Amino acid sequence: MSEIDLHTHSTASDGTLTPAQLVELALRKGLKALALTDHDTTKGLTQALQAGVNLGLEVVPGCELSVEYPGLMHILGLWLSPDAPALNTALQELRDKRNMRNEVIIHKLQKQGIQITYGEVQALAGDAAIGRPHISRVLMEKGVVASVQECFDVYLGYGGKAYVPKEKFNPEKAIAVLKDEDALVVLAHPFSLQMEAQELRRELVRFKDLGLDGVEVFYSEHTQEQTALYSSLCRKLDLLPTGGTDFHGSVKPEIELGSGKGNLDLPYNLLQALKDKRVEQGLWV
Repeated sequence: MSEIDLHTHSTASDGTLTPAQLVELALRKGLKALALTDHDTTKGLTQALQAGVNLGLEVVPGCELSVEYPGLMHILGLWLSPDAPALNTALQELRDKRNMRNEVIIHKLQKQGIQITYGEVQALAGDAAIGRPHISRVLMEKGVVASVQECFDVYLGYGGKAYVPKEKFNPEKAIAVLKDEDALVVLAHPFSLQMEAQELRRELVRFKDLGLDGVEVFYSEHTQEQTALYSSLCRKLDLLPTGGTDFHGSVKPEIELGSGKGNLDLPYNLLQALKDKRVEQGLWV
């Protein structure tokens, strides 16, 4: 049974549990520690940290940044302060651009004859940063699509009828802004880069020179072969292995907190190695 989960999402981005509910679930699952890593926001961190104090569960405050790169790249920042001024200034600039993108998506959907307004999406998202998952949930509630997957396949994903590219950081900017906040920087789910081993090794060397600290080796979608490869690369390149489920709640019901698709067993010593590294660097844990 897993003792930690270092990649989770709450209602502060596109998850379905509040940060406090997520911490409560982690406790029920028998976890010793949880990292909250919402997409491009730190809004849920204060609530998660307080819930951790109240319930006696270790909470690592973080976020997951979307990065402009061939394939799908996300970078995790762990041990972020909730205010994170440098990061949040940069994220606000991105949000302003993404809000314009959301309005264009809604307009495209309306041109398809779909009755949807930006206000409806805002109401569903609440205080969370609005994104395509919120739009897809509105479309599901209206019966336009039967699932999130169908919504992305037909409308919101690349090549879909209402697709609009997303403004993102490049890898250099993402790593730099996280390092400005003294965060530990991790490449999330490397399988999504769709790289051969040698190409991935070259990129990991480049990212390490920029400040990358670790790689999410243990992940819900990784095969045994991929897990072995990423683990080997971490050893050879002196990068820290991490693990997480990418839990979102009921929008991804196949992913369970702590265990993913039932294939994850994440021991506390993974987290302890990260903490030891930060102590060596003179940073807080």
